[in-house]
Amino acid sequence: MRIVIFANGIMPHPAVEAARWIKPGDLVVAADGGTLHALDAGIMPAHIVGDLDSLPADFQALLRMAGTEFHVYPPAKDENDLELALLWAAWSMTLGAENQEVIPAEGITVLGALGGRPDQELANMLLLSLPALQHLDVMIANGPWTIRLILPEKPLTLQGHPGDTLSLLPLAGPANGITTRGLSYALNDESLEFGTAHGVSNEFIAAEVSVEVREGMLWCFHENKM
Repeated sequence: MRIVIFANGIMPHPAVEAARWIKPGDLVVAADGGTLHALDAGIMPAHIVGDLDSLPADFQALLRMAGTEFHVYPPAKDENDLELALLWAAWSMTLGAENQEVIPAEGITVLGALGGRPDQELANMLLLSLPALQHLDVMIANGPWTIRLILPEKPLTLQGHPGDTLSLLPLAGPANGITTRGLSYALNDESLEFGTAHGVSNEFIAAEVSVEVREGMLWCFHENKM
């Protein structure tokens, strides 16, 4: 089981995204206006997190009657609604919810985090570096693309197909000691400098690719072309 969070980005086809990424038994959470994407996909979220400024009152009433749990925050806050939803999910997986039972999720998938305003899109991708998430398997998913963060203590193994695209971009400084397996342009204890595009558009040559880094952080963008 994974926790799947619907964010309030651009989702032209919510049902298609839901069918691609949500499996039976997954726990569906919505970040405020992301609730509308979940409903468009025919899914009733189990939890809604946020200040509710993007969710009409009539929808809120119907969802409460259906048993959805609300975690409401004031509009004047530092975090955006997706950040709050991610922190709630991480807390629920590690410390337990109100009933003190930990949600036994294998990781977190975020849908609807991309599109729309570029500042919000970038901010959502940066949320992958939240300290509370760094020991968890968290990914942003959008169509055939997934975005993850690779850390020294969290190497990554990806399943895909020859011809898939993989890009590695350093975050918040250089990334050193990068080693990859299964890529067309292999890296062997090498570095990527922050602010360059040297890690863009590598290619799978195997069904499995692994990436590890000794120092720094790497965004990993994977396009599954099958």
